[in-house]
Amino acid sequence: MLDRLDHDFDTVHDECGVFGIYAPGEAVAKLTYYGLYALQHRGQESAGIAVSDGDNTMVFKDMGLVSQVFTERDLTTLQGHIAIGHVRYSTTGSTNWENAQPVHKANENWSLSLGHNGNLINTNELRRRLERHGSEFQSSSDSEVIAELIVTSRRKTIEASVRDAVSHIKGAYSLVIMTDEKLIGVRDPYGIRPLALGQMNGHYVLSSETCGLDVIGADFLREILPGEMVVIDAKGLNSYQILEAAAPSLCIFEFVYLARPDSMIYGRSVAAARKQMGRELAREAPVEADLVIPVPDSGNNAAQGYAEQSGIPYGEGFVKNRYIGRTFIQPSQTIRQLGIRLKLNPLREVIEGKRLVVVDDSIVRGNTSKKLVQMLRKAGAKEVHMRISSPPIEWPCFYGIDTAERKDLIAANLSVERIQNFLGADSLKYISHAGLVKAVGGVEVGDDGVRPFCTACFDGAYPIPIPSRLKITKLSLEKGKKAETLF
Repeated sequence: MLDRLDHDFDTVHDECGVFGIYAPGEAVAKLTYYGLYALQHRGQESAGIAVSDGDNTMVFKDMGLVSQVFTERDLTTLQGHIAIGHVRYSTTGSTNWENAQPVHKANENWSLSLGHNGNLINTNELRRRLERHGSEFQSSSDSEVIAELIVTSRRKTIEASVRDAVSHIKGAYSLVIMTDEKLIGVRDPYGIRPLALGQMNGHYVLSSETCGLDVIGADFLREILPGEMVVIDAKGLNSYQILEAAAPSLCIFEFVYLARPDSMIYGRSVAAARKQMGRELAREAPVEADLVIPVPDSGNNAAQGYAEQSGIPYGEGFVKNRYIGRTFIQPSQTIRQLGIRLKLNPLREVIEGKRLVVVDDSIVRGNTSKKLVQMLRKAGAKEVHMRISSPPIEWPCFYGIDTAERKDLIAANLSVERIQNFLGADSLKYISHAGLVKAVGGVEVGDDGVRPFCTACFDGAYPIPIPSRLKITKLSLEKGKKAETLF
């Protein structure tokens, strides 16, 4: 696996984004391309599109960004009326072509292509069971396991086969599935990963986020419900509750960082929720300062909210290189030492002599935040006060976000005071758990009047029980070492 620049390891990554469309008479491959382009932030390692014309399926996928993978000629050759697409960032399975999606499988009755956002926690168990019955795998991803469960099911219809397959899987998943004649969307019973349903010119569209609908001019209809399967074909759309819905547990990091700010989740603007996080943070952690600046782009809205609530002027203290993306070029030691400077550079004329409030969405390992503080001080900042719009990340994610093992999470090893010292900041404050939930909640559902979320990365309360073997590898802290030596 190729090395990535150090700062790529010091942030939160979602595993992928999915898109699907059933639209006879439309250029579905090009529409899917634009949908994936809007979802590029959810995965930047590979991209793929599968298209069906009712008789044949074509799949085109490769490593790289959407704009690097597809040409106009490629999209023109992908003819049909149904399409699904996928962008990937690996959490389960390594970074290689075989793990790119959509996954394509077939049996004697039908073929299917599948895109998956999320992460299973019983992949190895299912893979071993399937291999004992003769299944062969081309990749190391859990998504191929899901596809294999569907095509090896003894049920007679694709709907029944999907229902049978998901009854065996545990974890987080939003799926788009395409056969020669149907488009299917499925969401896990906890609703951990998002999936939206839209409509364009009378045709149905599925997307991980509403921004994928917006870009092609589709109207948002609703979110796919936890445990729901929707089937779209020539007769229209049918909905089936194939798994009993559990307590809704949408990943709260969709609001904090993962989703695009122009998306809507639970009927709420992500940008508005982030701005509210900043306001809550200003109430909880005020400080005397001259300027509030964000760590772009994920800290922008929260910094605006902090500035509005505190009355401290808002400014842009960093210039971001928006064209670097992810790199697969082997970095030399010189390039690696450049680190975060390849993405961000401080504006000396804005920050010199100023007392700064620096707002970011999270701190994972802490190395990037430390370099940011050093850069600001070198550029002449008088004081640097870090404000974080999520609580300390103390626990790893098992449901589709690529966080570190617990031994590598700085907040699992050090107190807030010691993290502040490690960063070299004049002060460090995180939003409280209650403050974050308040900022993103308030949508009335059920008796409690608030949408619940998965907040396991902050409190260790995992909604889906984690197998012991995974706990051992990801939850344990480094034994025999003082925490300070890890950072």
